[in-house]
Amino acid sequence: MSINHFLIIYDLRHGKLIDFQPFGHDIDRATEAYAETELEYRDRSDHEDFEIVLVGADSRETLEQTHSRYFKSRKKVPF
Repeated sequence: MSINHFLIIYDLRHGKLIDFQPFGHDIDRATEAYAETELEYRDRSDHEDFEIVLVGADSRETLEQTHSRYFKSRKKVPF
């Protein structure tokens, strides 16, 4: 199994996925994008409302299972 790299930006306050970027096997580009994103968000007054993570998995489908909180809305089903 080969590892693909994914950058996730998650809005903690609103419980929603803001951005999801796949980088395939390019760990150098993935870590560069992660560092750039951290720099972009760290000086924001609301930086604590966001979670920025770089994760590895074989597929998005696997991430939706292992990191499901990033892919599910906090909205409740009305029934």
